[in-house]
Amino acid sequence: MATLYLTEQQTTVKKDGDTLLVIIPEDKRQNRPANKVRVPLTKIDRVVVQGNATLTSPAIAALMERHAEITFLDAYGRFHGHLAPAFTKNGQLRLAQTTAHHNPIRHHHFTQAFITGKLQNMRTMLMRANRKRENEQITQAVASLKATLETIIHLPPATEPLDVRHPQTNSVYGRLQGLEGAGTAAYFGCFPHLLNEPDLFHGRTRRPPRDPVNALLSYGYTILLNQITSAIYTVGLDPYIGYLHSSQYGKPALALDLMEEFRPLIVDSVVLALFNTGEIQRKHFVEEFGAYRLTDYGRRTFLTRLEARFDETITHPTFNYKATYRRSLELQARLLAKTLMAEIPSYPPFTVR
Repeated sequence: MATLYLTEQQTTVKKDGDTLLVIIPEDKRQNRPANKVRVPLTKIDRVVVQGNATLTSPAIAALMERHAEITFLDAYGRFHGHLAPAFTKNGQLRLAQTTAHHNPIRHHHFTQAFITGKLQNMRTMLMRANRKRENEQITQAVASLKATLETIIHLPPATEPLDVRHPQTNSVYGRLQGLEGAGTAAYFGCFPHLLNEPDLFHGRTRRPPRDPVNALLSYGYTILLNQITSAIYTVGLDPYIGYLHSSQYGKPALALDLMEEFRPLIVDSVVLALFNTGEIQRKHFVEEFGAYRLTDYGRRTFLTRLEARFDETITHPTFNYKATYRRSLELQARLLAKTLMAEIPSYPPFTVR
């Protein structure tokens, strides 16, 4: 199964038998001829629409019947919305998810686990890169992350009820967030040393991305968030009730929580590889008012490599069997569900060595 990316503007998608007919119009400005592509419905499990593309009602209905999801992004890759098949009927699981959100001890457990998974994988990424680079600043960041992780692991949970509208007022929760921020700052502080061209990155910036590396990171995180949200819906959890990230209107807090463990392993690794091999360069970006966005070539190259990373097979650290990264996203959501339903004692974050 695969993801169908609709990135060519003014594209129309129709249902034609058991296939989707993708009609791409001529674009004289980019010297692009008109084209038609048929994609078997049986090969699609999700569609990502970026910018101005039209799916007909029969095409949408056919995708919903096959439980394929549709995500809508604007032309710059920012998330607009998500269309999914009927929601799961597992109300007991969502009740358990809400109950854990209000329980300070369980809330602490999940927050601690998500942060531990994220920082542990960031540390692993730095250690792998430094085997060849032997950079002192990276060595210091690795040591800093190790100390931060030890503090997080031994931090006792809160006992007072959590104010769900202002969780930062809880001293333990606030300290966990502070430690997470410090670890992330240490990681991105030495990120330029992971690049063959350090001047491509000038610190983490999001809205808007101020350099090519940030543009690629933000775009990749948006795609990863879509994949995580899909896994959450499949399992039957509510993507808007989270633990590390505060649950606010319109904010997919749980999807952001689960995404943390996979950011460095999936997106960051692809971004670094593309720049360091020269497959993507500064010329593959367009700068507008200080913000960067990918050219058509850059976008196609990045999506191709990112999809390959999602389909890369690894040994799952908990189950100890082979699974793709894409499958591992769902497995982590299922482990979270099992923890919420008291089928296993604690949530094991996804970490690699």
